[in-house]
Amino acid sequence: MSDIAALRKEKQELIDKMLDMQQQFIAHEHAHGVTGKDYWASEEGLLANYRHEYAEMATRVVDLAHEIVGSARN
Repeated sequence: MSDIAALRKEKQELIDKMLDMQQQFIAHEHAHGVTGKDYWASEEGLLANYRHEYAEMATRVVDLAHEIVGSARN
């Protein structure tokens, strides 16, 4: 597998995980409701690290996309 192919594979795996996280969040929201406090300050369960983990993955996806096409992130 080439370097570009490996980067594309990693990017797709992250996107798939992010989509799964979104589906879990939506299911949780429909079943239990989500308050602002739940979203921003939850210390347990699905939402405990949700924002942090999702943001890290999203940043990595952007970085990978730039690396794949050879551009720089400003």
